[in-house]
Formats: sequence, C-alpha cells, structure tokens
Amino acid sequence: MPILRNLGRAARQLLQSSGCGCGVSLVPVRGIGVSPRQVASDAGFHSVTFSESDHPRVLITGGLGQLGVGLAKLLRKRFGKNSVILSDIRKPADNVFYSGPFIFADVLDYKNLREIVVNNRITWLFHYSALLSAVGEANVPLARAVNITGLHNVLDIAAEHNLRLFVPSTIGAFGPTSPRDPTPDLCIQRPRTIYGVSKVHAELMGEYYHYRYGLDFRCLRYPGIISADSQPGGGTTDYAVKIFHDAMKTGKFKCYLRPDTRLPMMYIDDCLKATLEVMEAPAESLTMRTYNISAMSFTPEELAQEVQKYVPELQMTYNVDQVRQAIADSWPMNFDDSNARRDWGWKHDYDLPELVTTMFSYLGSDSRIARAN
Repeated sequence: MPILRNLGRAARQLLQSSGCGCGVSLVPVRGIGVSPRQVASDAGFHSVTFSESDHPRVLITGGLGQLGVGLAKLLRKRFGKNSVILSDIRKPADNVFYSGPFIFADVLDYKNLREIVVNNRITWLFHYSALLSAVGEANVPLARAVNITGLHNVLDIAAEHNLRLFVPSTIGAFGPTSPRDPTPDLCIQRPRTIYGVSKVHAELMGEYYHYRYGLDFRCLRYPGIISADSQPGGGTTDYAVKIFHDAMKTGKFKCYLRPDTRLPMMYIDDCLKATLEVMEAPAESLTMRTYNISAMSFTPEELAQEVQKYVPELQMTYNVDQVRQAIADSWPMNFDDSNARRDWGWKHDYDLPELVTTMFSYLGSDSRIARAN
C-alpha cells in the first residue's frame, strides 16, 4: 500500500514534535519507515532469554512515553528485570537502555512484532503506541495507520499467541454528547478527533476479539495523568503540571482554561498501580473489558488554592484558549469508576492534597515555598 510506504518521513518528522492536544500525555509519536531487512537484524538484538517461572513475560510497545518507562520499572520490580521488554522505534536514553531489556519494535511491521513475541515467549503485551490528538489531527493518514492498523496487528498477534493484552483508552474517547457528570462506563461515545475515534475503535475491537476469539483483552480509560518527571506538552490537562513549574520558578501562572473547568485527574503512581491491578485481576472477576478509573476531579481554581498553601504569593491569571477550552468542555467532568472499584478492588491513593504535596516534594524545595503544617 503506497500510503504506508510514504509515511516513514512524516513519522520521523513528527518524532521531533512534543505537541499533544489530547490532554492525556500517554505516549509520544510512533512511526514507521524501517526496511524489513533492518527490522530482521534489529529483532534479535538486546533480546533476552527468560528463565522458567510463573511470572508473565512482558512486552511494552511505545514504551518511551510518559507511562511506558514507569510501567516497566514497576513490572520489573514485581516480576524481575529480564521479564519485561521495553520497546519503541526511537533510541532510548542510556539510563533506560541499561535499566533492562530494550528492543526496536514497529507496530506496523507485523512480521517483526510477531517474531519478538515468539522469540521472547511473551505472555503479556501492553500496547502504548499511538499518535495523540493534536499530532493526529495534523496527519490523519499517519494516525489511522499507527492507531488503527497498528492495533489490528497487535490484536491478531495477541489472539494467535494467547496473550493477555492491555490497551489504554482515555477521556478523549468521549464527546460532547456523552454524559459528563458523572460519565459512566457505558454511554454514547462520539469523539471528534481521530485519536478519540481510534480509542473507541480499540475498545470495541478488543471486546469483539474477546467474545469472538477468547482474547484476554483489558482496557482502562485514563483521566488526565499528572507526573513531576515529565514536562508539560501543551495538552488540555497539562496546565495541572505546568502550574507547579511556574509557581516554583516565577510565582505566576497563566491558565488557558476557565477557572471553573472541572476535569478528572490522576497522579501517575495511581495510574500505573491501576494498570497492574487490572492485569492481575482474575478473569472471572471482570464483568467488562473496558473500565473507567478515577482518583480526583478538580478545577484550575481549586488546584491554585491548594498550590497557594505552598506558594502563598502565587498569582493566577486566566487567558482562555478557545480550542483547548472547547475540548475540555466536551470531556467528562467526573468519571464513574464504581465498576472498577467493585469488580477488582480499585482504590486510589492520591487525592488533591496528596498530589500537590508529592509534586512539590519531587520538584524540590524553593526559598519562596512556605510548606503548610
């Protein structure tokens, strides 16, 4: 197909971009464009030989994003360093490469991906490869290829080799006609970005493969994910990361959303914990294939009030970006995650006060910060 062969250059160009318009900074851009000969050579490089054990043997695609590296660290701690292979099409930093097995994996190269699964006896696959909202809207053909064709490759390989497959979804899978407060697991979903559409497609295809072929497909809809070790990328919920950096550097923050814009949020440790928990949950306890998960829901004004307990002189102003405001206004205000809490015991650890304390603790002290007692 010529369109796929011609996407390599676009993918390489997009890898230089850090933009994200979806607000959930899950993963960076994934691409294609590597020759089959190159793939065949790379597929066996820096792979591992697993010892016999009861631990799952894990592959993470799109692993160099916000969540992949942290997930690999969590899984390696639980299952052993050599039981978890991190993969991407980009060159990893030295600390990531030497922290555990890393391999090149292009989700659009079916043969390469299948070889990795077979040669490394993979049993669990976490599929994080995706083009996010803003980048996807700028290159819809590439987003279709990575987010949909890549998913189809993963689904077929997972079904063929009896893998347990995790694919993340997002608040972006909902649209302006979805109920917003709260948003249940099952409701109308009519997103208006190719990223959101591809995530709804993933949810439904995963469910279909489960009922048609017996695939052990599991999916969580992530809210806005907040972490201190990643820089804000301009997404809709990224204000909730940037406010901490600006508060510590300048004591001033200009917010691009209205002060009363309520969105569901989660600290990254809770997100990773939920992901592992749903993968470890007994199959018989799951009543659905895709679950909402939530921890807290707040507005920029509420977040600023909590931040001011640490930086009392913080000056908060608002300059509303109509594009991002429109996106936020179409997203859930609160997630109903009662099914996750009932079925597999989901329980978050971080509410807003704990989130703020942890962020400031991670980012370090500053002479202006007066910590609350």
